[in-house]
Amino acid sequence: MDERTTLVIATRNPGKTREIGELLAGYPVTIKNLDDFGPIPEIEEDGETFDENAYKKASFASRVLGLPALADDSGLCVNALDGQPGVHSARFAGNQATDAEKCQKLLEMMESSGDRSAAFVCVISIAVPTGAALTYEGRCEGEILLEPAGDNGFGYDPVFYYPPLGKSFARLPASEKNRVSHRGRALAEVREEFDKVLKWINLQMPVAEKFAGRSENEPITP
Repeated sequence: MDERTTLVIATRNPGKTREIGELLAGYPVTIKNLDDFGPIPEIEEDGETFDENAYKKASFASRVLGLPALADDSGLCVNALDGQPGVHSARFAGNQATDAEKCQKLLEMMESSGDRSAAFVCVISIAVPTGAALTYEGRCEGEILLEPAGDNGFGYDPVFYYPPLGKSFARLPASEKNRVSHRGRALAEVREEFDKVLKWINLQMPVAEKFAGRSENEPITP
């Protein structure tokens, strides 16, 4: 009997799907993402917080597919900019802006700022079709550099300096960055509690009712 739980990662990003699948290797779970299903409407990430956006994506995918779903929302919060770009990190310099243009806009806005402190934040939501959800958060504190440094990573990695390792995120190997990053920390929390997560999912998911069959010649009694 197959007792594996199917968990949908609410993304079409194969790298993110693979990362989560590797993290949960060894657990009785089958990882899928949105590309494993038919057309699904895009979710507008219009929440005011990372929590709202992560939950919106996870709960929508779960309701539409009838399966538990996991989604994350993340971004860079700069203290001198009152938390910007925050939930708008991906669209901070415009919907079509390149990573370099995003970094450049951020540096221009901080030219006269003496406070360079910032944090990457990631919130993970695991939802079931009824709307119930679990939430996990990871933070990574750092500083904004005066100019980009490094060619690895993506997004704001070239301008985010991580003091404990003395390098920008863009100068860290992927394995090292994933160990200390906001997403890495949030996923580590999920992994630490995944036995409990699976039990919670199994309790929350509706169970199909079973009816006793009737033989072909058996009369129907009122």
